[in-house]
Amino acid sequence: MADLLQVSTATENREDAERLARSVVEARLAAGAQIVGPVISTFWHQGEFGTGEEWQLLFKTRADRYADLEAHVVRHHPWKNPEVSAVPIVAGSDAYLRWVARTTEPRSAN
Repeated sequence: MADLLQVSTATENREDAERLARSVVEARLAAGAQIVGPVISTFWHQGEFGTGEEWQLLFKTRADRYADLEAHVVRHHPWKNPEVSAVPIVAGSDAYLRWVARTTEPRSAN
């Protein structure tokens, strides 16, 4: 089975999160997306300390699809430099993991 990842990013509002989630899943770059929010983030940005409300997105995908997913998120994200990070999925139900791998398998050019 393919190596799988959980990829995360965040947006400023729910509408942006839903739009980004839909575009990623429709492109089959992720098997699914979960939107969690609002969450409170604490961060440094352009040399200043800040806090803000964000909506977190969690995508499940194949490791070999990560570069395409990252490029898609960066291209369609409303922020100039969004967080895009990934962690390996090291365990899960066999049927679910097979579904993620199958759903995000690259389509042939034919």
